[in-house]
Amino acid sequence: MKQTVEDKVPLLSNSDQQQGEEMKGQGDIEKGVLAEPKNPFSPLAWKSLLGLGVFIYASYTILVHLCEVDGKLPFSTASMVLSIEVLKITISITALLPEIKENGFPRPTLSYVMLFAVPAILYALNNNISAHMQLQMDPATYQVLGNLKILSTAFLYRLIIKRPITGVQWVSLGLLATAGICNSYGGFQAKADEKSAGEIHITMKGLIMISIYCFISGLAGVYTEYILKRHYQTSIHLQNTLLYTFGIVLNGSAFVIQALTSGDKDAGFNPFHGYTIYTVLLIMSQAFCGLLMSAIFKHGNNITRLFIISCAMLVTTVLSIVIFGLKLNLFFCASFGLVISALVLYHRT
Repeated sequence: MKQTVEDKVPLLSNSDQQQGEEMKGQGDIEKGVLAEPKNPFSPLAWKSLLGLGVFIYASYTILVHLCEVDGKLPFSTASMVLSIEVLKITISITALLPEIKENGFPRPTLSYVMLFAVPAILYALNNNISAHMQLQMDPATYQVLGNLKILSTAFLYRLIIKRPITGVQWVSLGLLATAGICNSYGGFQAKADEKSAGEIHITMKGLIMISIYCFISGLAGVYTEYILKRHYQTSIHLQNTLLYTFGIVLNGSAFVIQALTSGDKDAGFNPFHGYTIYTVLLIMSQAFCGLLMSAIFKHGNNITRLFIISCAMLVTTVLSIVIFGLKLNLFFCASFGLVISALVLYHRT
């Protein structure tokens, strides 16, 4: 007898497992492929959310650079990520309460709850790396090299979700890798005294950090999509609450460790030390972005997420020119063209 995905790992209580029977056929059992669920959003609402997501995603690196004071972040990155997690879980629980009132309190099994510990750890690492590496490169370079997520996501998508990659898509991935090399080389040419948000630049430390960041991001995204769709009938608000609970525990612990080891007597255990209006905007935008990405993983796929990331590159470049007076060099322009070509090829199939 064939074993379903739900048979392999007990997920929720019996009542919820019965609901899961409605989703038979959700996965291709023999091939292990997760089928695409029907999107509950109207086409207009979905496109509007994705469009808003592009601008919010693009604003991240801009806001981080606006938060800088003398080339450093004046606040604890752990406290910033913790604030984002608290805001996200507050919204998720608020949305979950009507469902609890109607259907009763959910009873997830321990094995199901622990599935969310893995992406929570990955996101906690990446969110802290992401904030620090902004200081190692300009906003436009961050967004261009951030497209290397497509490489890691494509490989992991093929390995975990079992979705095939076409020959044309492999060519586009090669173009993307070339773009990353080209932009990195051009960024290294910046003079030491020109390494600001207004100059195309990247450090070796920044290149290593963004390489790690892109791999972890791809792994976290693919894994999150997998566990959200394994039991599609489970409320996304419950799933988000479980994920963000782990996020609060991890980032709360990181904040305490930072407070004990930083030696900054002024900051102490004040999680809001060094916050400005830009920090508040950063937290609010990233909370919305996290909730949107969760909806994309649940009702769309990682390819949609990559489309948002790629479009955000264009928006970030324009904003960097307007806000920071960014000066583009030949290597950046060449890599920018390669990325656009890669995106067209990758998404045409």
